[in-house]
Amino acid sequence: MAPEMLNTPLNKAASGSVKAGSLPSRAYATFLAGNGDYVKGVVGLAKGLRKVNSVYPLVVAALPDVPAEHRRMLVDQGCIVREIEPVYPPENQTQFAMAYYVINYSKLRIWEFVEYSKMIYLDGDIQVYDNIDNLFDLPNGYFYAVMDCFCEKTWSHTPQYKIGYCQQCPNRVQWPEELGRKPPLYFNAGMFVFEPSLPTYHDLLQTLKITPPTSFAEQDFLNMFFKDIYKPIPNVYNLVLAMLWRHPENVKLEEVNVVHYCAAGSKPWRYTGKEENMDREDIKMLVKKWWDIYNDATLDYKVNIAATTAASEPKSTPSPTEAGVVHFIASPSAA
Repeated sequence: MAPEMLNTPLNKAASGSVKAGSLPSRAYATFLAGNGDYVKGVVGLAKGLRKVNSVYPLVVAALPDVPAEHRRMLVDQGCIVREIEPVYPPENQTQFAMAYYVINYSKLRIWEFVEYSKMIYLDGDIQVYDNIDNLFDLPNGYFYAVMDCFCEKTWSHTPQYKIGYCQQCPNRVQWPEELGRKPPLYFNAGMFVFEPSLPTYHDLLQTLKITPPTSFAEQDFLNMFFKDIYKPIPNVYNLVLAMLWRHPENVKLEEVNVVHYCAAGSKPWRYTGKEENMDREDIKMLVKKWWDIYNDATLDYKVNIAATTAASEPKSTPSPTEAGVVHFIASPSAA
């Protein structure tokens, strides 16, 4: 039997015309490290959220090595840039994880953003093509994300891959009884809905210190930590591109709200079309859609004139959630 999914109909009524003061303390979050080209992805994400009339800000959790020039680019696009300190797993664990995943443990810092009651995390290689603000209204107390796929070669070290079992099509290959209980549902950590909490953050750090090393670093860790409260949501909220060729029967591309450009060669700002599967027409179309948003100057952030005038008048210390007033926020080191 396929796992039960929480179906959340899209709220087409969401609009950017809602007054900011009337909104709950909610925000989108993403993560940025280093001086590479991922900043283009975050700029594209900010513009994409604006295009779909999201009423919530985008908070960028930025490591200290993100250069001032890149931070300024993000502020100019209306982002709230919040500096965080790195989070490292125990030193003897990093050799077991894929090296480029290790820095992603710093994503755990977003649980410190307790000025927000609920957040939606999105990787920088994600684009939002339809309004998903309705996900903020999901019941509290759970961790929501889209199930991953076990069919890619990066999973070759797992029994799932070796026997051909995948939770995306659990009836195609049954889980053998001799292997014991079926693996718990496993989500892709490029997009998830969560509730910031300092106690949860400290539990995450303490658990990290005693957790055996695994290949997918923070994604494996989050799956382990939240397995008891995880609830799957439909893949329209995080379409991992490999689904297009691994499980096309599960994809209705015209209904997809969020696309995750995480397949090899699929980053729009690096796209050449030469890598495996990248010459597909659906991939080319999705890359073009990303560039259409990124290059659309009408989606650039424009400071509200009235808000700017009000900000210039004497007043009490502003809230860190007021976009356009406080752009850079430093987080204390607790790791």
